Amino acid sequence: MSSRASQGAVDGAPSVGRTRWGLVVLMFVIAAVSYLDRNNISIAASAVQKEFGLTNVQLGTVFSAFVMGYAFTQPLAGRLADRFGPYRMVALGIVWWSVFTAATALVPSGFGWSLSLLIATRFVLGVGEAVIFPASNRLVANWIPTRERGVANGVIFAGVGIGAGVAPPLITYFLINHDWRWAFYASAAIGVLALIAWLVVARDHPENHPWVSAGEADYIRAGIPAVKKDDKHKAAPWRLILKNRHVAALSLSYFCYGYVAYIFFTWFFKYLSSERGLDLKASALYAMLPFIAMAICSPLGGLIADRLTARFGRGVGRRGLAVFALVLASAFVALATQVADARLACVVLAGGAGALYLSQSAYWTVSADLGGKSAGSVSGVMNMANQLGGVVTASLTALLADRLGWNASFLAAAGVALLGAVAWLFIDPDHLLVAADAPIEA
Repeated sequence: MSSRASQGAVDGAPSVGRTRWGLVVLMFVIAAVSYLDRNNISIAASAVQKEFGLTNVQLGTVFSAFVMGYAFTQPLAGRLADRFGPYRMVALGIVWWSVFTAATALVPSGFGWSLSLLIATRFVLGVGEAVIFPASNRLVANWIPTRERGVANGVIFAGVGIGAGVAPPLITYFLINHDWRWAFYASAAIGVLALIAWLVVARDHPENHPWVSAGEADYIRAGIPAVKKDDKHKAAPWRLILKNRHVAALSLSYFCYGYVAYIFFTWFFKYLSSERGLDLKASALYAMLPFIAMAICSPLGGLIADRLTARFGRGVGRRGLAVFALVLASAFVALATQVADARLACVVLAGGAGALYLSQSAYWTVSADLGGKSAGSVSGVMNMANQLGGVVTASLTALLADRLGWNASFLAAAGVALLGAVAWLFIDPDHLLVAADAPIEA
């Protein structure tokens, strides 16, 4: 390694190059598009509900169908990302979800089988989107030195807030000027543009990318934990992943995280219009606030986590920040139930969403560090738990709201967030699924 590259590897100076950050930004854009395509139906929920004649519980089933397809495919998606690399799997995912986003708009209403077809379409759409974040974690594991992973994951998951935040005004525009079906066609077209950018810019490894300098390649290689040469293409067996108590605790906590987050992705817009009495334009405006908070707090949380980790270690930087963020999110969500003014309640709930996303990078950074060459598989298991939390909240929120009122739904979410914080106390962020000097069993 040259002296210039060596200095860059020590202090992260710009001389080592920034191609890795270009890929992180591109993954941020793709995350945004994926959340636009999954969140559009929650914005169009009232129009879809009216056209198909759905009850709240049936609409919750439509929401849950996507999440179930997404959730149960996560471990397989992670394994495929480990096996075939993020380049091919992300491209396949974008093609898949763009096709089925458009297909959602083609489902006819007024037939006895219309609801079943709508549910099936959303389920298959979820299957296609499942690969995005396990593949993203595989990309981070390949490209990003350990000390930079908090910021990298924070930037990528800021795309969640941006995509979900863009959805209300964009989808509302089509609802007012056209109809809900055109909103889905537009979302699919945006996915095609993202695919073209990915195919041109992305690669699986730094050494395969023509834009990566020798200095940046050395810097990346020096910052990634070593793996035995004979094991570099092997993924850890499922039994080792599923029996690991740190993976289990991380997955439980991410289930709780998902339960809270999916209230914003499914029911929040409808809650503002039906319970808080905001009209369509006002709902579109205030529904953006939680997602703006997510977009700001996700990279902020990653930056804080990396700096705390550098100074105090992973116990404080990863676990400590995650516990604090989940407790703070719980407090905000519970407080919102006591606020009478609809607009102020939106601001308080936005605080809860932002606090929740301060912890986002901790999950994906720890799963990448813990998993090593099996980062895709570990994060797939973890994210399956997250999405199962979404399945539960998509249906349970409606049931609680119908029987006990919307306050009960949000208080339940506050309690679940506290459980997620407790689960982090049983996670060792320094734990490795497979040590660098230990062989991976076939």
